[in-house]
Amino acid sequence: MSAPERIQVEAQSDGEDRLLRADEPLSALQIRCGGTIPGAIAVPELRELVSKARGFGLKLARPIIAQDGLETIRAWIEVTPQEGGCLIILRHWQASSLPPEPADLANRRRVEIDRALAELTARLDPGQRLMTVDASAGDLAQVAQAMRGGIGRPWTDFVDVPGSGQRQPLHWRLLDGATVVVPGSQRAWRATILPQTGPEGETLGFDLCLTSDQPLPEPAEPMAPAPSPPSKASSVIGREMAPVLRQPIARIIANAETIRTRRAGPLTEEYAGYAGDIAAAGQHLLTLIEDLSDMEIIEAEGFAPAADRIDLADVARRAAGILGVRAREKGIVIHAPDETMHLGAVGEFRRVLQVLLNLIGNAIRYSPENSAISVLLTAGMGRARITIADQGPGLSPQDAARVFDKFERLGRSGDGGSGLGLYISRRLARAMGGELSVEGHEGQGARFVLELPQG
Repeated sequence: MSAPERIQVEAQSDGEDRLLRADEPLSALQIRCGGTIPGAIAVPELRELVSKARGFGLKLARPIIAQDGLETIRAWIEVTPQEGGCLIILRHWQASSLPPEPADLANRRRVEIDRALAELTARLDPGQRLMTVDASAGDLAQVAQAMRGGIGRPWTDFVDVPGSGQRQPLHWRLLDGATVVVPGSQRAWRATILPQTGPEGETLGFDLCLTSDQPLPEPAEPMAPAPSPPSKASSVIGREMAPVLRQPIARIIANAETIRTRRAGPLTEEYAGYAGDIAAAGQHLLTLIEDLSDMEIIEAEGFAPAADRIDLADVARRAAGILGVRAREKGIVIHAPDETMHLGAVGEFRRVLQVLLNLIGNAIRYSPENSAISVLLTAGMGRARITIADQGPGLSPQDAARVFDKFERLGRSGDGGSGLGLYISRRLARAMGGELSVEGHEGQGARFVLELPQG
């Protein structure tokens, strides 16, 4: 119910931005926002202005828009610093009901929650065939390993969908929300299938999320830790810590994106921007954790990628497809090998895909808008080569000499990079018996060349 317009609403805060007293309807708004009187100011917009006025020692006045989940409140606010706190005066108080929630809001919230809580995620092509797999739970290690060894096969080959006797995979709409049985896990799992569409509505692929309402059971008896083998390099983050950190950070990103896109309700542009900053920072932190975890794995003694026989042209097309949306946002065209092109090579599929995603992703990040990225294939002398050429600023000879160094960002800051992507990519290329190098000149774009044994 909307509050009647008031000529003046007064309140008093103390030196710690706690609301000591407040006239109606401000006192009711404070309570509806989860606060108390006396108590910390619970209306974010009001608290921000009071904190600034008290900190600067200046009277501040401006219009304010706030929400309590039921109504949108608009008023003119004046905050005057006083000894021990602030005098708060609101004029022309108006309240209006929030618009009804969109009909599909509940489904969108479910999708965001499933993304945040997923313990296994996979990227699928338009035929629901596996492209990449990542799992964070111990009882999913068996199926994750099997999926990684079966890249290119339907994901339903590796789980059981009870009650389905039809040929797999089923249409994605029939699998979205289905209960699945995962080999090696005693928990019940639910599959969420999220289609990824292009600008014309075409299906580019799917994201698969497996979530469980049951927590991972604790071992019956605590196991004595195995003695750690001697290592030349100390652990930066620990591969055991990466899954532990990944889930809460993913929740932060998902919740911030829900706020930023106003899926939880109307929001002022200023606070939507704050949420976007939180999501971007969370994504940067998640990327850093993944890179540090990868670095520990590839630097471990005895690390050896699988020697799969792969089609380098097919891997390139998959990488270009995954990053196609990001490229189109900048008006960039990726010229990938067409379906008639094939080039056999030897290397672990997911590791080669990881390297190409990093190279094409970097090309998109540093290329100007409305430019082009070329993915070129060559072979000779028993080697298969793929070149990622962009039209960006290129590299000076000095930068080219150190671009593959650990934590090297060439003086760039705030670009979302960790400085580990190219270092990891070169280590992976060499571990697979190949090489990663860079060509080009400053002002003429960069050409990164991945070379693998021809197969």
